[in-house]
Amino acid sequence: MAIIEIDLDAEQAAFEKEVAEVEAWWKSPRHAALRRARRVVMLRHSQRREYASSTQAMKLWNILQEHLRNGTHELTYGATDPVVIGQMAKYQQTVYVSGAVCGTTRVLEPGIDHADYPWDTVPKIIDQIYHSQMWNDQRQRNLRMSRTREERSKMPFVDYMAPIIADGDMGFGGLTSTIKMAKAFVEAGVAMIHVDDLASGMKRFTIGQGRTLVPISEYESRLCAVRMQFDIMGADTMLLLRSDCIKAEFITSCIDPRDHEYIVGATAQNIEPFTAAMTRAIEGGETNPVVVRKQWAQTAGLMTFDDAVKSQADSEDQYLSYNAEISKAETALSLAQRREKARQALGKDVYFDWELPRSLQGQYMYKWSVKAAIERCLAAAPFGDLSWPRMDFPDEKIVSEIHNAVRAHYPNRMFGYGYTNTYDWEGNGFSLQDIKEYPSRVAKHGAVFQIQPTWPIQGFRHYADQCCEVLHRDGIAGYYEEIQKPALARPGIGGDSTLELSGAYLADAFFATIGARDT
Repeated sequence: MAIIEIDLDAEQAAFEKEVAEVEAWWKSPRHAALRRARRVVMLRHSQRREYASSTQAMKLWNILQEHLRNGTHELTYGATDPVVIGQMAKYQQTVYVSGAVCGTTRVLEPGIDHADYPWDTVPKIIDQIYHSQMWNDQRQRNLRMSRTREERSKMPFVDYMAPIIADGDMGFGGLTSTIKMAKAFVEAGVAMIHVDDLASGMKRFTIGQGRTLVPISEYESRLCAVRMQFDIMGADTMLLLRSDCIKAEFITSCIDPRDHEYIVGATAQNIEPFTAAMTRAIEGGETNPVVVRKQWAQTAGLMTFDDAVKSQADSEDQYLSYNAEISKAETALSLAQRREKARQALGKDVYFDWELPRSLQGQYMYKWSVKAAIERCLAAAPFGDLSWPRMDFPDEKIVSEIHNAVRAHYPNRMFGYGYTNTYDWEGNGFSLQDIKEYPSRVAKHGAVFQIQPTWPIQGFRHYADQCCEVLHRDGIAGYYEEIQKPALARPGIGGDSTLELSGAYLADAFFATIGARDT
């Protein structure tokens, strides 16, 4: 290894200059909560790079800020295929890439939304999409600039460089995995990613179990890891803070006192642990664990500690005294502190055991609430640009309550909102007109970025089924009449038969330029 002499004073001066540059960068409203410039610069490479991710992020920031000012919203699809994304650019300002969709359609071993696919799956798809966007942009520019000004005035112009928003799921393991994932996203050209507060490997779908959260402190660490990596790279990449607290039923740990208020325990004494009841039921042939859980829960008298205090108080005044003491606390009280407050108010110990209801996987049972969702959004807010309290049902009242509470602390906060492919609009009392107006109504509460993420599954299946049925029923004549002819009649849909869309003009331009050998 060659020994290189270095001017230590120059090295220190360059370091201090870069620290000052980072501190100046963080004076913008987007980065006002960041305070670790010196540590970040210590973690940087000596070779600096510029990333397309920053350009796309600032473009997205401006799009969403305009929606925020106007009380409007961007509504986009989830997509993974470059052909689809090329068509979306004519109508949507952004592109969303769902981890669940990628895990179902774009990996060697497909699976439902468990985030068990390789951590670099979505970044690789983003890289492919971004390169397809550049190709479309290059193809369009070459075609347009080969025409006269008058001809160009009659040609459509499409902004193919729509900012890409991607699903970072749970960060894919430990914090170093989260850091690597964030780096790969930036290098791929993403404009924004979202990271959630769910526990890896804990999703259950067919047996009726709800989501499992991680403690708030673990959620914050994930977000901090992503934000740190963006800062190390000097990237303006945006971070969407998703919380799945709404409808959550479990939490992995009770390590954070901020979660203690919502952890559920048994209030009946002398009962067997839930794990024992579940094991016995399974060995006895029970195939539906939800039934076992409901039966055990009734026997155990499951509730939060605060509810246990209310149920075991000898009078309403005792509970009100306890509640008043709890309300005075400036920080979240641990279970031990709550027990002491209850002992003082009631003059006795309140029986409550949150260990008995733990699942076979060790999860604690959890009772979600709007208050809990608000607290998680507030805890996460300093790390990113938008908040997303995820809901799998439409409820403007809950949206308003959460968004208003967050905006009381962060007045100009922007929010994300996602629609699932099983939204039960009619079951929630929505008319067709209500559904039509709903996106605009939640946009008034700051939901400037809205997505239907699962179109590549639901939409593709729907239209593929229709097209396959046509071919099966009517043969190639049916295909011609119902698919080929309508497609060719619409500009920009004709596929490879259209020279412009296939890049034929661009390819010919390469040959022409090589042949000209201009000097």
